[in-house]
Amino acid sequence: MRLVVGLGNPGKEYADNRHNVGFWTVNRLARRRGIKFDTSSQSALAKGRIAGREVAIAKPRTFVNKSGEAVWNLIKRLKLDDARELLVVYDDIDLPTGKIRLRARGGSGGYKGLQSIIDATGSDHFARLRIGIGRPLVGGQPTYDPEEVGDYVLSDPPPEERKTLDEAVDRAIAAIELVLAEDVQRAMARFN
Repeated sequence: MRLVVGLGNPGKEYADNRHNVGFWTVNRLARRRGIKFDTSSQSALAKGRIAGREVAIAKPRTFVNKSGEAVWNLIKRLKLDDARELLVVYDDIDLPTGKIRLRARGGSGGYKGLQSIIDATGSDHFARLRIGIGRPLVGGQPTYDPEEVGDYVLSDPPPEERKTLDEAVDRAIAAIELVLAEDVQRAMARFN
């Protein structure tokens, strides 16, 4: 079994925020495959088959930065061998809006939700799919100000940007399906 986890914040007030692009992706993947989420536990969980492979799709119902415990509990609950069966989908402020990037493993890159998963699982040996949301601009220049960045990721994109992100979500789903059908390396070669 493969576990695909989308990161995002729970609650209607966050549903359309840039920070929830991981949720957007797994929601659309599950909907397209006719797989329904069970929301009775710490994570919304949907199980089904994609590309002939048994897969679990999850949305931790913790906030992004506290995703690790929920993901670790899913790994144990699903009796996965280890974190290598995991693929995490999340937003990346340092990628241009609409760009996707797939990696077989690696560090957190400063993303607190990913670091939480690395800490909880004790491993960075899992695939991750980043969807670029771009960095906010102040005076026409990229900003690293924590307050500006926080406001940006927790805001809804304007319609034209949302369209670009929706197209990225479609590419991300195609990448996930290729990972499931073949492997991460093949998907990286095609989508990076």
